[in-house]
Amino acid sequence: MTRVLIMGGGGMVGQKLAYRLLDEGLDGAACSITLHDIAMPEVGAPAAHTKVGNLADAGVVEALAAEKYEVIFHLASIVSGQAETDFDLGWQVNMLPTWRFLEALRTEHEKDQTYRPRFVFTSSIAVFGGPYPDQIDDEFLNAPQTSYGAQKSICESMISDFSRKGFIDGVSIRLPTICVRPGKPNLAASSFFSGIIREPLNGLEAVLPVPDTVRHWHASPRSAAGFLTHAATLDTERLNGRRALNLPGVSCTVAEQIEALREVAGTDAVARIKPQPDAAVMKIVEGWPRDFAPVRARELGFKAESSFKEIVEVYIADDLKRS
Repeated sequence: MTRVLIMGGGGMVGQKLAYRLLDEGLDGAACSITLHDIAMPEVGAPAAHTKVGNLADAGVVEALAAEKYEVIFHLASIVSGQAETDFDLGWQVNMLPTWRFLEALRTEHEKDQTYRPRFVFTSSIAVFGGPYPDQIDDEFLNAPQTSYGAQKSICESMISDFSRKGFIDGVSIRLPTICVRPGKPNLAASSFFSGIIREPLNGLEAVLPVPDTVRHWHASPRSAAGFLTHAATLDTERLNGRRALNLPGVSCTVAEQIEALREVAGTDAVARIKPQPDAAVMKIVEGWPRDFAPVRARELGFKAESSFKEIVEVYIADDLKRS
């Protein structure tokens, strides 16, 4: 049985991942799952163990490293909008605990050099900054223009170097914006991308803070869980030392999102979207990439939806009844 740690396991993607692992395992092997987060949902995935704590607190990551999990998923972070408005907190949560955790895993490796865990890190397309080409290919440079993007980019570099030295076997996956997210809005600047679909489908009004010409890169929570499990079983020799991957997704404008909602749920749902410009959100969103050509990831077997309508339908099938 594969021993798995999910850091950030109380969050939406962490829970989706846990349920997928419980259903499918990894490479056909059942998993013993430990979830760690600052809080856990009242009703969540029935993991073997749950641990509540703050990765930024002294001793927490060192204690987790000492458990010597075979596969570690690092999903824990504060979101983009919060990292931008609270500079100190962003670095204290999104970067420093990752460094300390990697150092703790290095210590465990040096005690037992057969121990080299698979370490899957959820990075972000925020590692990129403009000016952008029409499509970002696998050769485009990292030049983040937000604190969140800078924190993710630095973690990618650390994971690559610790992997090069043989302390871990790491993969960083640059998630598209995950949409449609179930539940309530969060502090992410991208939260409205989900809100303009989720709220109308639940009979609620949704605020649209940007023009409908804004284009962005999306994948569903179902795809996010699939990306993570695929990264956990990937032959990392095929990465040729380049351990960060741009993942597949759907590029569309807000207007195209809204049209997909109209096609699935009708004009009454669309009427619940209320434009309300927000200059702060728009400034952040303007610095994000809009479209990708993720050739490497597709060749390595990563898959996502092919249209935003499909993403809406995934939300209805998986989460509408629980929102």
